[in-house]
Amino acid sequence: MGNYHQGFGHKNRIIPLRRQDFLQDMRQMNVKSRTLDSRRRCEIAKGPVEPTSTFIHFPSYTSNMLSAVPKNACDCHIHVYDDRYPVATGATLFPANATISQYRDIQAVTGTTRAVLVTPSTYGSDNRSMLAGLRTMGHDARAVAVIDGNESDTELEAMNTAGVRGIRLNLSLGVVGSIGSLAQLAEKIEKFNWHIQVLMPPDLLAKHQGVFQHLPVPVVFDHFARISPTQVYAHPAHEVVLKLLHDRKAWVKLSGGYIVSESRTTSDPALDRLARSFIDAASDRVVWGSDWPHATAQAGVQPMPDNGKQMQCLVHWARDEATLHRILVTNPEMLYGFTNSSIKR
Repeated sequence: MGNYHQGFGHKNRIIPLRRQDFLQDMRQMNVKSRTLDSRRRCEIAKGPVEPTSTFIHFPSYTSNMLSAVPKNACDCHIHVYDDRYPVATGATLFPANATISQYRDIQAVTGTTRAVLVTPSTYGSDNRSMLAGLRTMGHDARAVAVIDGNESDTELEAMNTAGVRGIRLNLSLGVVGSIGSLAQLAEKIEKFNWHIQVLMPPDLLAKHQGVFQHLPVPVVFDHFARISPTQVYAHPAHEVVLKLLHDRKAWVKLSGGYIVSESRTTSDPALDRLARSFIDAASDRVVWGSDWPHATAQAGVQPMPDNGKQMQCLVHWARDEATLHRILVTNPEMLYGFTNSSIKR
């Protein structure tokens, strides 16, 4: 990586983001009501985005490292935002519209051709924005939905046919579900061979570790399982995740590194050890995601990440072509069924 990584002095250290800290940040930054139009909903600490556009400009980085990205590489964590759909009660993130057309420009930078769309917390269990994006992307996309448990098998089957391959339970910023609903939701989706994707604070994960050992479906921990670099081999949650990886009961997404980094950047050198801990434990159970369009960055919680540099970090973490191919191609194909030709649009 050469001089790519930059160190951070003690005086610049930032406490890892917790839910209560984030909600306080939201109040302090005066994030506007969900009833505001898309232009004003983009307002953050430093003021509104360019008033002539409802879109955010995403920085990109181009380098020779893109030649290392294999064919059929998959970005396993992106979101689509569309202000035609209502914001859920209790939501705290209100990003600008983010379209598949915009995301195609990001793919040109990262070198990926496949993607997994995840319904964001902004919409609760309303999956319409995600499903619309899924239709637009076609056969190169799969998805992770959010459900409240009241959906019929017919509704779930329709989502399965469309390309949904799992559900997400967001216990950090989500407005749907609880730790108590985890087992019930897992049982509901078992017949579809889906997985359950979880985002939760490490303390909560460690407290309920027994639940994950007995789920009837695989669990996917996104955003580095919300474990910070300082918690590697030190926090019980890290050991829980490593054991689940070893037992082939879990997967980890190397996504949203800026969320767990003390410097709130994906280029934080401290993330190297955390990423390698998961890769070394089970490189065949690790996938990668950009977390585009970076809703928390739009809210001012951390700087807007450089998408190309995020891929550069992954190349560094993988260390060799075989491992990079597993993380970007082989593993997503297994987890999301990209070789399945039965997807209907």
